[in-house]
Amino acid sequence: MMKRLFDATLSGVGLLLSLPLWVVIPAAIKLEDGGPVFFPQARVGLDGRVFKALKFRSMVTDADRRFGPMQARENDPRVTRIGRLLRATAMDELPQLWNILVGDMSFVGPRPLMPGEVEVRGDGGLVSLESIPGYRERHSVRPGLTGLTQVYAPRDIARTAKFRFDRLYLKRASFCLDLKLILQSFLITARGRWEHRGPKV
Repeated sequence: MMKRLFDATLSGVGLLLSLPLWVVIPAAIKLEDGGPVFFPQARVGLDGRVFKALKFRSMVTDADRRFGPMQARENDPRVTRIGRLLRATAMDELPQLWNILVGDMSFVGPRPLMPGEVEVRGDGGLVSLESIPGYRERHSVRPGLTGLTQVYAPRDIARTAKFRFDRLYLKRASFCLDLKLILQSFLITARGRWEHRGPKV
């Protein structure tokens, strides 16, 4: 109850304070290529419920047709110029404040996954994320805009390792830990290090 009240209050304040960005960012996206401003995507939330997570679009509009399905990587050719800045500062995820306000997400928790998402092994084989230990436990709480995994886990490690961070968060979750992770996330945003492959903090 306390966490949900905190999320609703902070996201409401965040939406109000960020109003100027809701003018500047969409204008920059439109000026670059004229494509859509938002990128809605199905994600799995609390108790396995699917919801639409909102983001500012950071990739070219026809990324799948031009490049085919591929995982995010350094110097990703699908990312637009404004998209690189948005991703480095996590401003592309600003619309998820609305997801938090309406209760789809929390400020802190495991990152929401896409339904049916798979992991690509080193040998090129595909593994369903649902078969990885820790998958079900991470859906016992609302997914988060930030969290232990997002702040401390190296960007390109396997999902099995990321799920271990998620389970560690579930074991140690507290209001104080949430506040610490939120403050560290603001620092990472200010330094523009969300896309950095090494330690972010």
